[in-house]
Amino acid sequence: MNVIEKPWGKEEILEVNNKYVVKRLTMNHGCKCSLQYHNEKKETIYVLEGVLSITIDGIIHDYVEGMVVTIEPGQVHRMEARYGVKNAVYLECSTPQLDDVIRLEDDYNRV
Repeated sequence: MNVIEKPWGKEEILEVNNKYVVKRLTMNHGCKCSLQYHNEKKETIYVLEGVLSITIDGIIHDYVEGMVVTIEPGQVHRMEARYGVKNAVYLECSTPQLDDVIRLEDDYNRV
């Protein structure tokens, strides 16, 4: 397993192959990732712990343990752990385009 530390938490890559990628992500409480979109990559998110707020095309949706959402290519989105005191932990299963990230805004100067 490959663990990548991020300014907002960490990303654990569980599986990479030519059909899909599976990651376990931890979004630290009070943190958020980049506002971004993908040209080809499609992601399905499954919340394991905490509350994960996901902004999709300008609308904020809150997801709790056991909830699932799919983000289609072209949808502008951002994940955030903004409620409670717990980190948000979630699985992301996506198509294999790992480098298909277009950042629009970022709190960590990565645009």
